[in-house]
Amino acid sequence: MRSLSLTSLIFAGLALGIFTGLFFGERTQVLAPIGDGFIRLLQMAVLPYFIVALPLGFGRLSFHEAKQLALRLGSFSLVFWGIAMLLVVLLPTAFPALESASFFSASLVESPQAVDFVELYIPANPFLSLSQAVIPGVVVFGIAMGIALIGVPEKKQLLNVLDALADALGRITGFVVRLTPIGVFALAASAAGAMTLEDLSRLQVYFVAYSVGALLLTFYLVPMFVSALTPFSYREVMAATRDPLVTGFTTGNLLVVLAMLAENCKRLFQQRDEEHSRHAESVIDVTLPIAFTFPNLGVVMMLLFVPFAAWFTGNPLPWAEFPKLCFLGFFSFFGSVEIGLPFLLQQMRIPTDMFQLHVVTLVYVGRVATLVAVMHLAGVALLSAAGNARWLSLRPRPLIRYAAGSCVVLFLAVAATSATLIRTVDQNYSKDQVLGRMEPIQFATTGKVFRETAPRPNPTDSAHDLDAIRERGVLRVGYDAGGLPFSFFNQGGDLVGFDIEMCQAFAKELGVKVEYFPYEKARMSRCLADEPCYDLLVGGLFATPRRVEQMRFSEPYLDLHLAFIAADHRKDEFAKLADLRKLGQLRIAVLERPYFGSRVKQVAPNAEVVLVDSPKEFFNGDHDFDALVMSAEAGSAWTLLHPEYSVVIPTDGHLVVSVGYPIGLEATRLERVLSRWIDLKQKDGTIQQLYEHWIEGKNAELAGPRWNILNDVIGYRGEGGSSRLAAKP
Repeated sequence: MRSLSLTSLIFAGLALGIFTGLFFGERTQVLAPIGDGFIRLLQMAVLPYFIVALPLGFGRLSFHEAKQLALRLGSFSLVFWGIAMLLVVLLPTAFPALESASFFSASLVESPQAVDFVELYIPANPFLSLSQAVIPGVVVFGIAMGIALIGVPEKKQLLNVLDALADALGRITGFVVRLTPIGVFALAASAAGAMTLEDLSRLQVYFVAYSVGALLLTFYLVPMFVSALTPFSYREVMAATRDPLVTGFTTGNLLVVLAMLAENCKRLFQQRDEEHSRHAESVIDVTLPIAFTFPNLGVVMMLLFVPFAAWFTGNPLPWAEFPKLCFLGFFSFFGSVEIGLPFLLQQMRIPTDMFQLHVVTLVYVGRVATLVAVMHLAGVALLSAAGNARWLSLRPRPLIRYAAGSCVVLFLAVAATSATLIRTVDQNYSKDQVLGRMEPIQFATTGKVFRETAPRPNPTDSAHDLDAIRERGVLRVGYDAGGLPFSFFNQGGDLVGFDIEMCQAFAKELGVKVEYFPYEKARMSRCLADEPCYDLLVGGLFATPRRVEQMRFSEPYLDLHLAFIAADHRKDEFAKLADLRKLGQLRIAVLERPYFGSRVKQVAPNAEVVLVDSPKEFFNGDHDFDALVMSAEAGSAWTLLHPEYSVVIPTDGHLVVSVGYPIGLEATRLERVLSRWIDLKQKDGTIQQLYEHWIEGKNAELAGPRWNILNDVIGYRGEGGSSRLAAKP
């Protein structure tokens, strides 16, 4: 009986791993160390391979051959990058129309992190780069050694030593490769057990679009281009890359398949012409490490996440922005995706916290990207080596067939993707329900909440006296029902929000209960002074000069960023303060006139500034405003309810205003205690945790346990299953 091939065993390990993950769910995380160990074994010989293969490959070449190699490698890489950029532009046309919005992202106002290409590519200490796995620096050192060897007259002995080392490293890799089915099983099981069905549903647009682009590049555009220019058939190219493709997909690590890919490509030349394959092998040894340090097609295709993120947040990327995206994106990814992608999101005015969503997608997309990268490296290596062997041929007929076939395939793929997404993607907007379902995460609202009445002043009870608050046993808080996300009513009719949780925590500290009463913004100071009914007010209130003159404020508990709220189709008009003068007569609503109004007048002297009591007056559309000035943090929450609007923070002017809790002018003792308590809550992380929940929307929807067959289908009630799952009969 014929034994199974390595490829068959790898596929069997992949299938069994996926099934195991679906069957056992999160329990499969116990297999993660086995997968990590397998990847480390594969990596063990790779970095030494760079140090050995590059000097060996270059040392066998002449200066003329090295120059030709650089030209071919650069030319073919540019062609492949151009094809990938074309897909990045075309595939977003398949995204269905979607109305959406997002919570505030603090990174919207952060400066982008620059990439130090000099430090990345020019190592002052190559051995430090080797120990820290800085691949570009290691490769540059290897190239320098190799180019230096070209001109060395007595190099044969050294090349023999390097050849022997390369053979030894290949043997190590060959041994580890035989363990691939086991490693693939462990990696697939742990990944399938971790990815939730909710993640798949939410991200299916990006998954589908990226998968279509990746499959086109891997199984048609790149291999067909190679076969059109070389004697190798499409079948031969796919046969040579089959095992590296499967291993790269399952491990999600391009580095570990380089040695395997090099051996397979060399074997392809040996099978066709063993006598003249020596120079081609040297070119492959040089090409693969060099090409590895530059953005591969899998990485370039990740640019697709930027238009997806814009679409996901309800602000599709305009066509005019795509040239900027492609240019900045290509050079940004020369550093790393982890640095380049947040930079691109910021440059495209997309919340950079969407990068966290990108991290979630890497469970699947990272593996598909490695699949594309393997084919990219194989294509560049085969074309460069074929050029060195004089096997390249620019035949018009095959190239015309390739171009025509590619156009047809691209058109059909984009059309099919569009039709699929329109039918499968739920286009109903639900972010408003997410906001409406939010609940406290630390301090539940336990006090009495009055919807219409105000507290009655008691002549014998000074609201400013901390002892009186303790004596009555009640902290009387005035709330703004429209103070999203600081104070508002959720769908269950409960008063919730950042400030409400803070009040609950403060009352607990004082050992008293809380009673909540509504207040009118026009009478805030009177509620705390002439009619001392309230102990403090909440609702994300700015400590502006006029308010501080009329009321005492606690120490700031947050710094908020002023922004314009404008209709989606007009957001670009408010992107720069300098452009507001050109817009003519504007009608801008503000929530605090003297301070905010004067700021608006400075940048737009012809604007009509109108004071409104609540953002509702702007969003209801009764007054025909062009924009509303409010904090970006609160405005983001309001756009969740009204996704047809966007938050715009001007790029040429960031204005930060503090928010605190207003109390009576005479309440010095209460203010001192409250301020010191706020300082403690900042230091113990309470304010940060509440900020992440109510402002940034983290854990706005509690994720359920991972679906798995053992609990949800069979109904197993053992350890590791949640009560929700175990409740099934």
